[in-house]
Amino acid sequence: MQGAEVLARIEGADFLKEMVDSAETGAMLLAMSNSVAIDDAVKTSLNKMGYRFAVTEVGGNTSYNEFREKVTKAIVGAGLNCGVIKKVRREVHALLHAAEEAKTGALVSVSSAVDVSFKIGIVRDENWIAVAFFGKSAFYYVTNHRRAGMGVMHISPVV
Repeated sequence: MQGAEVLARIEGADFLKEMVDSAETGAMLLAMSNSVAIDDAVKTSLNKMGYRFAVTEVGGNTSYNEFREKVTKAIVGAGLNCGVIKKVRREVHALLHAAEEAKTGALVSVSSAVDVSFKIGIVRDENWIAVAFFGKSAFYYVTNHRRAGMGVMHISPVV
């Protein structure tokens, strides 16, 4: 099936509207989508429902501190560049906490020197922001297996 046909089936079914009941489900769907057509359908649905969102990808070796920094920079950069958050303390703070929670979940029980690659979905409504990781990890390429992590944080009101 071609990408346009897949997109038409997905949009025609409109099941995404029923599935996405929170920023968390939207973020996980974005992170787990595995084709441009499905990505587009999820983004279209999120947009229609009023969510703000971003997607990024990060890979590297978990034994290096720079990997964790790279993940954080990619998430904050995507959030700012796509208008998910503004460059204000309370919004950046909420995104960073959600990202740390997702990172911890995705990397739980990972010892050092593991190669990982993650697709990361970031979705926000008025009061909540969610970050979802989905991808692969392995000590060696034939030992790949899937990993997922989710983090969600309340965005403090303006005071």
